[in-house]
Amino acid sequence: MRRVVRGLWICFFIVGSMAKTVLAQKVLTWQQAEEEFEKSNPTLRAAQIGIDESRAEEVTAFLRPNPDFTAGIDQINPFAKNPVDKYSPFSEAFPSASVSYLHERRHKRELRLESAQKGTAVAQSQLEDQKRNLIFNLRTAFIQMLQAKAVLDLAKENLAYFDRELAISRERYNAGDIARVDLDRLELQRVQYESDLQTADVNLRTAKIQLLQLLNDRTPIDQFDASGPFDFSEPALVQDDLRRIAMEERPDLKAAVQSVDKAQTDYKLAVANGSTDPTFGMDFARNPPIPVYVGVNVNIPLRIFDRNQGEKERTRLDIGRNERLRDAAQAQVFSDVDSAYVTLLNTVTLLRPYKTKYLATAARVRDTIAFSYQHGQAALVDYLDAQRDYRSVQVSYLNLVGSYLSAASQLNLAVGREVIP
Repeated sequence: MRRVVRGLWICFFIVGSMAKTVLAQKVLTWQQAEEEFEKSNPTLRAAQIGIDESRAEEVTAFLRPNPDFTAGIDQINPFAKNPVDKYSPFSEAFPSASVSYLHERRHKRELRLESAQKGTAVAQSQLEDQKRNLIFNLRTAFIQMLQAKAVLDLAKENLAYFDRELAISRERYNAGDIARVDLDRLELQRVQYESDLQTADVNLRTAKIQLLQLLNDRTPIDQFDASGPFDFSEPALVQDDLRRIAMEERPDLKAAVQSVDKAQTDYKLAVANGSTDPTFGMDFARNPPIPVYVGVNVNIPLRIFDRNQGEKERTRLDIGRNERLRDAAQAQVFSDVDSAYVTLLNTVTLLRPYKTKYLATAARVRDTIAFSYQHGQAALVDYLDAQRDYRSVQVSYLNLVGSYLSAASQLNLAVGREVIP
């Protein structure tokens, strides 16, 4: 009875340990990986702080000039004495105070705010563009991990299949149906499948490390996994639709257009800064026997030499420079979309015959030659060639699917949003 109870406790312990391992496993889909990336990636978080800094500059840009206050006292006589022969240095003092304020004309403050706000809009578009490129890197790492998983599963399947065939060959050898050299050659061939399995395992672990780095995640490699479809589909959108979407969505193109608008505002501000801003003042003083008097004044700078000519010319030229950059960005958008679309179509063209013909043909040839070899109707070299051909076709197909998913990711990058999930 004690042995039975002890055995039950051991079983419960093993089952509990397995349950903990399963619970500790962290499996991410693409949507979950993207959400976690946006929350935890330090590069994106640092860029967001830059947007907050730009908004703080908007506050500074719209501030009014501070008024000036000046106080003074004059006609202090350190040797003065009053009629009763008392020391009185301030008896003839002349105290004064003045307040002045610079009045900004031609909407300088409003133009500064407008320029700062447009600068924030450009910074936001640039942040979206940076995010677009980082998401592409994340998607590439995610695809590499899915591809490494698929290759590892194929390597396991091939090794298991070859082990079954090898077991049959050992039985044939024991029965005297095949020679020792044939069995040895089959045993040596197993090394290739073992090597494929180890290489696939290393590639999967490397892909996990790269993905965890992008996610800024400290999850142990053995407890981390990713899941998602590893297949291809026909593109639903045509090239003209993709171009139109890219013109609307590409954040780098938006930033280029917004930069032209900001440059025009900066030119208006430079022209306004070339105008004269008067300073209005008011002073209060005492001048015995007058107890107090009030005066007003206006200070008008004469803009004879400095009329902000250099800044006006610089901002005018900057408009043209940003317009050229906008045109270059538009051309780049079309080039990116066209290149990514052509690459995607070429990959799909290569994948179609694999899915409809080559995979099934390779499996049929392998099984047929294996059956013939087991019954003494095929040579060993034909059997090994069929095994190699099947393995090569399967690996080529998985690599092409990986190329398709990478091309789809490149097309999403070119368009500016996810058009192929």
